[in-house]
Amino acid sequence: MNEEANAAGWDAIDQEMTRLYGDQEPKHYGTLLPYALGGQDPLDGISAYKADEPAPHWHFVTYGFTELYDKESDNPDDSGYGFELTFRLAREEGEEEPPAWALNLLQNMGRYVFNSGNIFRSGDYLDANGPICLGADTLLTALAFVEDPELPAIDTPNGQVQFVQMVGITRDELEAMQTWNTLGVLSACLEHMPRYITDLSRASHLGIPAISEAVQKGMQEEGSNTGFLYVDQLAWEPGKKGWFSKTPSTLKLGAKQAGIIGKLLQGRILKGKDLTLVGPEIRVVFEAGEKPECEAGEDEIRFTLDEVTAGEFSRKLLPKESIIEVSALPGIAIQIVQTQIKDNEGNVVEVIG
Repeated sequence: MNEEANAAGWDAIDQEMTRLYGDQEPKHYGTLLPYALGGQDPLDGISAYKADEPAPHWHFVTYGFTELYDKESDNPDDSGYGFELTFRLAREEGEEEPPAWALNLLQNMGRYVFNSGNIFRSGDYLDANGPICLGADTLLTALAFVEDPELPAIDTPNGQVQFVQMVGITRDELEAMQTWNTLGVLSACLEHMPRYITDLSRASHLGIPAISEAVQKGMQEEGSNTGFLYVDQLAWEPGKKGWFSKTPSTLKLGAKQAGIIGKLLQGRILKGKDLTLVGPEIRVVFEAGEKPECEAGEDEIRFTLDEVTAGEFSRKLLPKESIIEVSALPGIAIQIVQTQIKDNEGNVVEVIG
C-alpha cells in the first residue's frame, strides 16, 4: 500500500480545508515524537489558516482524534474518536503567526481525550477553572463546543469525521449553558459572536439585554439540559445517634458548584427531570416526586423533591460556607465548604466561599 493511501484520513481533512481556503498554505505544526512512543503531544498535527470573514481570525484544525492513516478500530462508522477539533481565534492586525497558547490548548484537549476516553460533542461544555490562555487578562474561563459552521461532517475511508469547534466563554455564560443548554446560549450570542470566533478581550455577552432575556426565557420554558454534573467536592457523612445527642446525615458540597446546583435543581425538578451529581466516591440523585425523602445507599444517595422543597434547595444553596437544613427533610443537613481554585502548578489562585 503506498504512502498516499495510508494517509487517506489526513487527506480527507485537507480536502475540506482546501474547499474553504483554496491554495492557501496553512501554518502547520507537526509532532516529532508520537504520543504512543512517549511524546508529549497526542495530536499528530495542527494547521492554522488565515480567515478574513466575518472578521480577521485564525482557523485551527486538528489532526489526530481520527484515524489519519490505516483503519485500526473495530467501529466501521466512525473514524477514531469520530471528530476533529477546530478553533477560531480573533487575529490581531499584522499577526503573521498563530499564538502558541492556542496550539497548547488544543494539545491539552488531546491529552484530556486520550487519557480519559471522554469525547467532545456539539453541545458540550468544559470549565477550565481559569483563563483559557494562562496568564492572560481575560474573562474567558471555560469552553463550549458546537459544530463548526463551515465544516459539515464528512465520510472518509476510515469512517465519519465531525468537526467540533471550541468556543471560549465566560463563567456566567457557562452557568447559563448549565441551567439552560449550550446550543441555545450560543445561538443567542451568534449575532455578537459571528462564526463563534473567540476573542480574549470581550466582555460577557449576558450583559447584552436581548441575549440575557433570551437565556432567561429559555431557562423558564425549557428548563435545563444538564442531567449529569461532575462535582469534585461531593461527600456524604451518615448521621450518628448517641444517648444524649444525635448528628444529622450531611451532604457536603463545594461552594463553587453549590450555586449552580441550586439553579439546576430548579431547572430540572420543576420540569419533572432528574439531576445526578457524580463525585469521586458517591453519586447523588435528585428526582421529582410528591413526597420529599432521602434514601442513602452505600455509594448512591437519592433525594426525592417536590416543587416546594426544590425551591427551598435553590434558595439556600449559595456559594458560601454554611450549614443549611431543609424543612421537609428532618435529620438531613447540607454543608457548603470552601473551594480552592488552583493553577497548573498547584498554587491557590482563588478561594470561593
